[in-house]
Amino acid sequence: MKTLSYGHQYIDEEDIKAVAEVLRGDWLSQGPSVEAFENAFADYVGTRHAVAFSNGTAALHGAYFAAGASRGDEVLTSPLTFAATANAALYTGAVPVFADIDPATACLDPEKTAEKITPVTKVIAPVSFAGYPADVPAFLEIARSCGAVVVEDACHALGACRGSVRVGKEADLTAFSFHPVKHITTGEGGMVTTDSDEYARRLRLFRSHGITKDRDTMKDEPDGPWFTEMQVLGYNYRLSDIHSALGLSQLKKLDQFVRRRKSIAALYDSLFEGVSSLLVPPQHEGHSYHLYPLRFPAERRREIFEELRTRGIRGMVHYPPVHLHYFYRQEFGWKRGDFPCSEEFYSRVISIPMYYGLSDDDVRRVAGEIRSLSE
Repeated sequence: MKTLSYGHQYIDEEDIKAVAEVLRGDWLSQGPSVEAFENAFADYVGTRHAVAFSNGTAALHGAYFAAGASRGDEVLTSPLTFAATANAALYTGAVPVFADIDPATACLDPEKTAEKITPVTKVIAPVSFAGYPADVPAFLEIARSCGAVVVEDACHALGACRGSVRVGKEADLTAFSFHPVKHITTGEGGMVTTDSDEYARRLRLFRSHGITKDRDTMKDEPDGPWFTEMQVLGYNYRLSDIHSALGLSQLKKLDQFVRRRKSIAALYDSLFEGVSSLLVPPQHEGHSYHLYPLRFPAERRREIFEELRTRGIRGMVHYPPVHLHYFYRQEFGWKRGDFPCSEEFYSRVISIPMYYGLSDDDVRRVAGEIRSLSE
């Protein structure tokens, strides 16, 4: 019996050829493939800049740094996300603060966010959960009223749109991930998009040890053509040419990938119609469906999860709310009941198989097994 996982990469011969060409060339890192990938990505989302990082977490860390988050600041985000969204705030010295989700979208609720604004709110970081585009215009309005910066965590939402505008364009900074289960992959990798020249400069400085070779921005007088200057405490968060070549090849297929994901979601929606115990994901014309988070009765979620595994369907739960992780409870005193909408969502959800390589027969098999356990 074929095992179906909740997510899987799709690699074709064009991708393999692109990587092989880099391996036969002169540059494995810090070469032309990185810049080509960044330029193509910026063109795709419609921004002036795209800055590549070694992974999605590094991209978030870089975005918070570029936004100016530091000790004494707060980064306001959703508890219904992967821990990296909050962890990256801690890396800068800032403190993550949570507001609950809108249960209709599973994204950060703007009204609840506005209630959590304080004089030290530096960043508002909405998460476009599962590929559903968060209401970034609402968060921008909140941010402009208090001097904060909006960093969209779009690690789930590459290829998503708000109307005719692609996710990655509207927020001050937007972070993406290229983990293998995402829409496109570089193996591991990330990207930050922005229209700000200054944010882009800070991003590029940060990802490369805080060191610049640009004489026009140096504080000290160079003592030779070899001179480089460390200006901030940065990190080695660079993406290699090998990874970038794969990303550039994958990017060419992104629209094709997203169309197929939408088709799979529509088929699931129709196959689950009439099953009153199930709640399908919210619909949005710009949804890019990184995940298909299906909600079950909480009291049966574990039973169904485990039974599906015996039938070759390996779902996943996204996510344990960040505030309930042991570390966050110990460090910040968060407790069960603090964010009831996020906790209720977590208690019910299973992300079922959703990836480009699924056939319609695979989708019908998954839906049939779930219906047999739910009706």
